[in-house]
Amino acid sequence: MNRTFKISALTSLAASLAAFVALAAQTQIYDPKTRQWVDYDKNTARKYYARNKQVPDAFRRQVVTFRTAEEPGTIIIDGNQHFLYLVQPGGQAIRYGIGVGREGFGWAGIVRVGRTAEWPTWTPPAEMVARDPNAAKWAAGQPGGPDNPLGARALYLYAGDADTIYRIHGTPESWTIGLDVSSGCIRMNNDDIIDLHSRVKIGAKVIVLMQGAALYKGV
Repeated sequence: MNRTFKISALTSLAASLAAFVALAAQTQIYDPKTRQWVDYDKNTARKYYARNKQVPDAFRRQVVTFRTAEEPGTIIIDGNQHFLYLVQPGGQAIRYGIGVGREGFGWAGIVRVGRTAEWPTWTPPAEMVARDPNAAKWAAGQPGGPDNPLGARALYLYAGDADTIYRIHGTPESWTIGLDVSSGCIRMNNDDIIDLHSRVKIGAKVIVLMQGAALYKGV
């Protein structure tokens, strides 16, 4: 990774700690009432979303200072912090909260947006069909719609001309943003993926960073 990018990215991420911090082993959020960091797990996330009808402040779409040598339009994913950055001109980025791969399903690498889709069909890979009875019933594909796991939009990630099987996509389970929950795909709430989809061009560079994750094969 470019040294300039690494240093500047870490600097911009450090500025976010006033609102949010995520450790490799456990995501946490800051509770302003108790002035303490609180573990943010599935149980906490469900309760928070049920109470507030939205995710914590840090995971909501916002423009942030973000210095990088990467060109505007590049997507940079910090899997450990559960943020996706869309690089903008002038040292800024649009930051979105994301859900990432659960233990054993995290990955890192440099890929590109190969194609996109609105209300995409979800076809689970053979490995998922084999291990997940709920996925097996959709082996031939689940039509797009509000209950589809890919949500309102999907960006299909390619390595060269090959589909990696990974996507950046929406989700009907907005409460999972900020968690390690997926089988390797990057999930966003539907409003955010619609916004990202409207801004991203086919061929856009996607940099996926995740501590302790294996590099994507072929990248």
